[in-house]
Amino acid sequence: MIYEADVHVREKLLPMFNNMDSTIVLSYLQGHMGTAWVDDLENPTVAQITVGIFVYFAGDPNTEAAEELLNNLSDFSLVIVDTDEWKSRIETVHIGKIEKFDRYRFEKNPVHLDRTHLQNLLSTLPEGYEIKKVDKKIVNAPTFHEVSEDFVSQFNSIDDFIDRGIGYAILHDGKIVSAATSFSIYDEGIEIEIATNSDYRKKGLATIVASALILDCLDKGKYASWDGANPESVKLAEKLGYILKESYDTYFINNTK
Repeated sequence: MIYEADVHVREKLLPMFNNMDSTIVLSYLQGHMGTAWVDDLENPTVAQITVGIFVYFAGDPNTEAAEELLNNLSDFSLVIVDTDEWKSRIETVHIGKIEKFDRYRFEKNPVHLDRTHLQNLLSTLPEGYEIKKVDKKIVNAPTFHEVSEDFVSQFNSIDDFIDRGIGYAILHDGKIVSAATSFSIYDEGIEIEIATNSDYRKKGLATIVASALILDCLDKGKYASWDGANPESVKLAEKLGYILKESYDTYFINNTK
C-alpha cells in the first residue's frame, strides 16, 4: 500500500533523494510544488516525487510498494531514476510502454553565465519585435499558451505564477511568438521552460528571450537552471554560457498502452 506524503514526511525524503541532481526534485523537497507518495508515512523506504510530467523514484526498488509506485503514473510521464536497479525495474514493469532516451544536465554554476555576453545576445532582437516581462495581460493571452502549455502549468493558478514565477515573452504584431519562464521554482532559483512558435524558429528568438530571463534571475541572486531535452537544447544552452555536465537516461512512459 502507498500513501501520499505530507509536509512531515517530505522532510524524511531528503536523504533518499540526496544524490538526485535535479532542481525539480528540490522544488518538491523544499515545499514549492509537486506531490510525493511513499510506502510508509513513519519510515519510508521507497518514494515517488511528481512535478508535472516529471516523475522521480528513489529508495528500495525491489519491493511490492515500489511496483505499486511505478504504476502510480498519469497517462504520460517522463521518469528519471539514478540507479541501474531502478532502471531494470522500470523496464520490467512497463515493458512495451517505454521509450528510453537521453536528457542532458549542465553544471549549476552562475559564474558560467556572463552578464555582458547575455546583454549582447539580448541586443540582437530583430526590428519589429519587442520583448516584455510576462504580466497578467501576457499570461492570459491565447497565443502565450499556444506556444507552450507548460509555461505556467506547474503553478496553482495564473495569479500564483505572477506571484512566485517569472518569465519573458517576445511579441510580433501583438502576438506572442517566443517565451521563457520558470517551469518550476526552488529556493535558489528556477528551472527554465522555453519555446518558440514553429513559424518563428531559426531567428534567434529563443536565445534572446532566454538571455532576458537569465539576466533577471542573476539580478535577483537566483540561478536559472537548464536541463536539455535534446541536442538542439544543448546547443542553445552552450550558446548562453552553460557547460554540459553529462547525459542521463530518461524514460517516456505511455500509460495508455
